[in-house]
Amino acid sequence: MSAVAYLNFDGIAEQAIEFYAEALNATEVKKVKFKDFPQDPNYPLPENELNMIMESSIEFAGGKIMMSDLLPSMKSVTGELVKGNNILISLVNDDKQTLENYFSNLSVGGYVIMPLSNMPWSSCFGMLVDKFGVSWKFNSDADKFLDNVISNKQ
Repeated sequence: MSAVAYLNFDGIAEQAIEFYAEALNATEVKKVKFKDFPQDPNYPLPENELNMIMESSIEFAGGKIMMSDLLPSMKSVTGELVKGNNILISLVNDDKQTLENYFSNLSVGGYVIMPLSNMPWSSCFGMLVDKFGVSWKFNSDADKFLDNVISNKQ
C-alpha cells in the first residue's frame, strides 16, 4: 500500500496537472473529465462543469499525485475549497540534483519559505508554496534522520 497526495482545485485542475507534470518530469499523466462519463439525465451537470477534471494522476520518480476539480454544483455537499497549510507534499530523494530541479521548477510563480540548504536533520532541506497555493517540503535523507534518532533513543 502507498499513500498518495490528493489535491482538489476550483476549476483549474487541468492547469495544475500540466504544471506539475512538467515541473516534476512526469513519466505518466492520466486524466478523466466529467464529460468522459455518460450523464445521468435526471441530474445532468451544467455545461461549464463537463470539462473539469474528475480524476487524474501524475507519476514521477516513483511518486504519484492525484488531482481533481471540486464542482461548483457539489459545493453544497463538499463545502467550499479552502487553501491552507494543513496539507503538503513531501518529496524525499537522495539525489540532491533531482531535488534542486524540482524545487526550482515548482517555485516558479510561487514563493520560497525556506531555500534548499543543509540542516541538522537533512543534508538538503527546503520548503516552498507553489503558484497554486500547495505547500511542498523537500528532504534528501528524511529516513536516515528518523532511523538515526530512533536508534539513539533505544
